[in-house]
Amino acid sequence: MNLKPLALFVKHDGQSSRTSMTCQYKCGNACFHEVSNTSDGAYFGDIVSALSRRGVLKGGAAAVLAVGAGSVLAACGDDAPADPAANPAGSPGTGTEFTAIAPNTRDEVVIPDGYEQQVVIRWGDPLFADSPKFDFDNQTAAAQAKQFGFNADYAALLPVEGAPNKYVLVVSHEYTTEPMMFRGFTPDTVTQAQYEIALAAHGLTVVEVQGEAGTGKLTTGFGKYNRRITATTEIGFTGPAAGSDLLKTSVDATGTKVLGTLNNCGGGVTPWGTVLSGEENFNGYFAGEAADPAVAARHKRYGVGKVDIPRHWERFDKRFDVAQEPNEANRFGWTLEIDPFDASSTPVKHTALGRFKHESAEIYVTSDGTVVLYMGDDERFEYMYKFVSSKKVQSGTGAAARRHNMTILSEGTLYVAKVTGDHPDKIDGTGKVPSDKGFTGTGQWLPLLEARADGQSKSLVDGMSAAEVAVFTRIAADKAGATKMDRPEDIQPNPKTGKVYVALTNNTNRGKEGFAGPDEANPRNQNKNGQILEITDDHKGTSFTWTLLLVCGDPTAADTYFAGFDKTKVSPISCPDNVAFDPYGNLWISTDGNALKSNDGLFSVVLDGPNRGETKQFLTVPIGAETCGPIIEENRVVVCVQHPGESDTATPDKPVSHWPEGGTAQPRASVVVVWKKNGGRIGR
Repeated sequence: MNLKPLALFVKHDGQSSRTSMTCQYKCGNACFHEVSNTSDGAYFGDIVSALSRRGVLKGGAAAVLAVGAGSVLAACGDDAPADPAANPAGSPGTGTEFTAIAPNTRDEVVIPDGYEQQVVIRWGDPLFADSPKFDFDNQTAAAQAKQFGFNADYAALLPVEGAPNKYVLVVSHEYTTEPMMFRGFTPDTVTQAQYEIALAAHGLTVVEVQGEAGTGKLTTGFGKYNRRITATTEIGFTGPAAGSDLLKTSVDATGTKVLGTLNNCGGGVTPWGTVLSGEENFNGYFAGEAADPAVAARHKRYGVGKVDIPRHWERFDKRFDVAQEPNEANRFGWTLEIDPFDASSTPVKHTALGRFKHESAEIYVTSDGTVVLYMGDDERFEYMYKFVSSKKVQSGTGAAARRHNMTILSEGTLYVAKVTGDHPDKIDGTGKVPSDKGFTGTGQWLPLLEARADGQSKSLVDGMSAAEVAVFTRIAADKAGATKMDRPEDIQPNPKTGKVYVALTNNTNRGKEGFAGPDEANPRNQNKNGQILEITDDHKGTSFTWTLLLVCGDPTAADTYFAGFDKTKVSPISCPDNVAFDPYGNLWISTDGNALKSNDGLFSVVLDGPNRGETKQFLTVPIGAETCGPIIEENRVVVCVQHPGESDTATPDKPVSHWPEGGTAQPRASVVVVWKKNGGRIGR
């Protein structure tokens, strides 16, 4: 494969490449509806956090923490500023030494010369010895419940203790695209069987995989950890809202349990070996309007009742009809925690972490064992949050430590960010760099809620109870005066330096009449390509600073910025979505909705040293697909390829993609692993 690196720069004149089919089924055409946040709060201008150097938690939990080097999600440190010279990421031979591929529109996963790839698992692949073989034209709900789900998104790879080169792979299934799943599907003729299959295709998959010595290859197996969590799995609630009237329905008078999880997007891995999954565009599953105007107004703040609903689940179960079950929508939009090493365990939704469109849930552990969780609310003009635990993490994998650690996310303080730029008079909407230090600023974390044990939680927002803050977190953040951001998606701390990185995907409403204008962290009007914030946080405290690492787009355009690095030597990048880190501390970014007329892909970014800002494209995904869930280890890169072949003209009878099987096969969302030939290290 001899693709010329960095040569193909496309015109900086497009919008997101997402098709209307993807927009409708993924998020209910959110960008074509009224913005949910109509509050008078300030707009997100800036964020950062000064993180500390940190090592890995000591003790038995260390084996669990080695979760794919690119997503070591928790670490401890001395809370002192990081020393970039101690980890010279990006210098020769430290993780980004590969020949960048060129932007392209090929119907395959394109990787650099010298690398190999393999499809690990596809939609419909069997998970159990008695799972039926996938048959596109003869799907059943019973079969799908024992097969890999639809539209893979977040991925975590956890080592199995005492079993060399064996892992548990956990993958979320964000949404279903029924016109791509069923021949002749129309919203007017949706059937009970199609509804039940879609329910079973949501949620998460847990599957054992075996590594191969000398390569990064992964092979699935029918192991004891294999499990499907779907939209009908029983899930419990913890925290301030559990048992409150706001979560009670005619089916669950206790307000303590719910059937299923929906629209599972980004997530994270905890130091104690569980997996977190964020429920994002949950509003797209509920139809109708509550009779009570006050209830309807609260729903409106979350987009419930104002989306295009092509699935019509409300025809088959009244819980999806807001008029009949006004509280059911309140039971979604949470962060879910599952134990991938106990297939019989009951997942829980943590109400102490707030309810919004969760894109991520990534952990940093301070030197004294305090757990700090970072979360983004993925919608235009929404906010960035963090949760600081009141309990300390306990090391070890014993039963007592595990019981303790699995209560950590139920007690602590929830905050929302308010930010300020250093050069407000120099921001004019063109993206012009305001100073020789780039785009910089400071900010505060505003407290919203203290979650305590035994029902003693405390609201920190006037006029709202603790349960109300938990369930209607967006409204609480509005009242607190949080600043509005451009679709804050994945937010992750770097395990090498402690700095926090925020993917702001895009916001084409910025600067339009009636909407917030540009600010230093969002320096462009009608932002089509997004940006990356680099944060330096006082993790347990309430202050932070920030700088803008990347202003994405075509490097030949004046409104792009790559941390001051030579723009003639970087790859074009648009619409950053997920972020991850390699073992050397380099940032890796996956994209969704590339506005530069190329397929979405995965990029490395050097963070320290003379090459800071150097951005290189490592792979692209097939036609119509989005790059998700990157894991960057020393010997492998794992990505989820979501919604391949989704197109406004595509149908199962006339597909525009046949990936991954080729020939005349239907496109199937899959997990892919890439490794260097001859057993080499990624980027070395």
